[in-house]
Amino acid sequence: MIRFSLRCKPEGHGYDGWFRSSEDFEAQAAKGLVSCPVCGASAVEKAPMAPAVNSSRAKEARGAVMNAEAAKALAQLQEMARQVRANGDYVGPQFAEEARKIHYGEADRRQIYGEASTAEVKELAGEGIAAFPMPPLPEDQN
Repeated sequence: MIRFSLRCKPEGHGYDGWFRSSEDFEAQAAKGLVSCPVCGASAVEKAPMAPAVNSSRAKEARGAVMNAEAAKALAQLQEMARQVRANGDYVGPQFAEEARKIHYGEADRRQIYGEASTAEVKELAGEGIAAFPMPPLPEDQN
């Protein structure tokens, strides 16, 4: 199977299509069997695309880049968590309650952290209160 980047001629909507061969695409397109999933136009053409080369070296390189990017993002999130812990007040399992008090002006405005269930975080979000789960830190595992 070959994946082609396709585009409808009338509106320029782009999408992907899978065909047995280039000839198979051409035959189906000529019969009007290929249509745009957005507008339904049957006037479709192949769009320019980069060739896909699947070598084990390319897969390893993509994996290494993804792993490096993920590791960098995790390190940044962990540094943010360290800053919150260093500068914020730990409120434990009363996080949702304390966040509401701060949001509604019933408590002094300050940075806090603690524990909250997924349901509590969703409720906070529904009230316009931002809550962000902090990633575990390597030092927490020791």
